Amino acid sequence: MPSRVYLDHAATTPLSPAARAAMRDAYAQWANPSSPHAEGRAARAALEGARRRIAALTGWRGAILFTSGASEGLAMVMRHAKAGRRIVSAVEHDAVRRIAERAITLPVDGDGLVHKVGLAEAIAQAGDAPLVAVQAVNSETGVIQPFDAIADAVRQARGLWLCDATQAVGKIALPDADFLVFSAHKFGGPVGVGALLVRDLATIGAGGGQEQGYRGGTENLPGVAGMVAALGDDDGWMARVADLRAQCDAAIEAAGGTIVARDAPRLATIAAYRMPGMAAAAQLIRFDMAGFAVSAGSACSSGSLKPSHVLAAMGLDGHAAGETVRISFGRTTTKDEVARFCDQWRAIAAERGARAA
Repeated sequence: MPSRVYLDHAATTPLSPAARAAMRDAYAQWANPSSPHAEGRAARAALEGARRRIAALTGWRGAILFTSGASEGLAMVMRHAKAGRRIVSAVEHDAVRRIAERAITLPVDGDGLVHKVGLAEAIAQAGDAPLVAVQAVNSETGVIQPFDAIADAVRQARGLWLCDATQAVGKIALPDADFLVFSAHKFGGPVGVGALLVRDLATIGAGGGQEQGYRGGTENLPGVAGMVAALGDDDGWMARVADLRAQCDAAIEAAGGTIVARDAPRLATIAAYRMPGMAAAAQLIRFDMAGFAVSAGSACSSGSLKPSHVLAAMGLDGHAAGETVRISFGRTTTKDEVARFCDQWRAIAAERGARAA
């Protein structure tokens, strides 16, 4: 029997061998990094070394605060950033939307992109020095936002840009934002660790006893070690994935499917495909039974299969959105796996067509 094919890397991707080895070594440094004795100082030195390594790998010039993941980092900024009204793009992850009460919604176009006119109107409504939450890459469609235009508009308004870079880190150059957040398990690190990158610590209120006073809780040194190892483990895999996504795009269109935001700038690791005439829930069941792990929407919403707010914000009606699934590729994805998935897509689409005839 053929092995299962995992195509849900945007939800979480396997722990890389480099991360696994780094974590195994780090577990030998079991002391609390906040302890004053020699063991604690050694753990602190390892933690600070990891911080410097992340700065070197990302080109970041500000502070780096370790967190339990992107959701925590987003909440820290949304609640404690020293800024005016909050502006949140209509396609942000639920981790932002859940804590964005009374925020101004920033609309997107049919490709899921923020435009300068809409951003200018939202900033005018917000008033002076707003906090603007716009992600780098959408987790459902792979759409990449216009970094330079957003940075310019926010700075002209004396505001701060909070960027959820979870899908971007380790894959593309990061934007010039004031706050960047990410989770390690999206690029081969362990679950339960991430980072909040802050350009100027004066722009966020303190909130804990660790991480320079901005977060409570003992730092997860083994998790941080795994995250750094995964981030530095670049063997050119993104170029390979770009070819695989192009292969999949062509096959889906040839089989009568459509690509959401087809002509927008998209990250190579993510694609959203619509199979007209078959509900996403039915597709997921058929793919899973055939040995393929795919999803509908982001991982936080796909468990309940609730309607995608991302696709709705892009103007897709409920019918079209309800026929769309997400495919996401990782460094372990192979050409054969993508070919097998495309064959299965064609089989399911043909079954749909036979029933409709």
